Amino acid sequence: MTAVRRLNHAVLYVCDAGRSAAFYAEAFGFVVVAEAGNGAAVFMRAAETENHHDLGLFSVGAQAPGPEPGRAGLYHLAWEVDTIHDLAAMRERLVAMGALVGESDHGVSKSLYGHDPDGIEFEVLWTVPRADWGEYEREAVVQRLDLPAALARWG
Repeated sequence: MTAVRRLNHAVLYVCDAGRSAAFYAEAFGFVVVAEAGNGAAVFMRAAETENHHDLGLFSVGAQAPGPEPGRAGLYHLAWEVDTIHDLAAMRERLVAMGALVGESDHGVSKSLYGHDPDGIEFEVLWTVPRADWGEYEREAVVQRLDLPAALARWG
C-alpha cells in the first residue's frame, strides 16, 4: 500500500476569498502566493513551509450558508506551531482578533480553537515532546488547558 507522508494543503470554500485571506494573513502570517479568477481564488503559504501553498480559499458568495454542527463534512483544520511560547503568542493574537473560541489539553498536545470570518473552525496546536506523552500515547482526552503550567514545564 502507498503511504501518505503528510497533508500538503487545505482548500476551503469561503464567502469572500479576499476577506478570508486577510484573516489568515493576520492570524497566521500566511502570504498570498497566487490568485485566480480576479480574486475568486487565493492561494496562501505559511512562512516555514516548502509547499507551493498551504491554504486555498475559493469564494462562493456572501449568500452561502456557513458551517453547521452535526452535518457531515470537515470539522476543523489543525495548524501546528514549533514551541509552547508560539502557542501562547498565538493565543494572544486570536484573543485580540476576537477569534478564539476554545482551548484544550489533549495530553499529547495543547490546543487552541478559533473561527475564521465564515465560522470555519481551526485548531492551533503545540505537540508535547514524545518522551512526555506517557499514558496519553494511546488515549484521546480532552482536558482544560492550563497554559501557564505548560509554559512553566516546557518553556
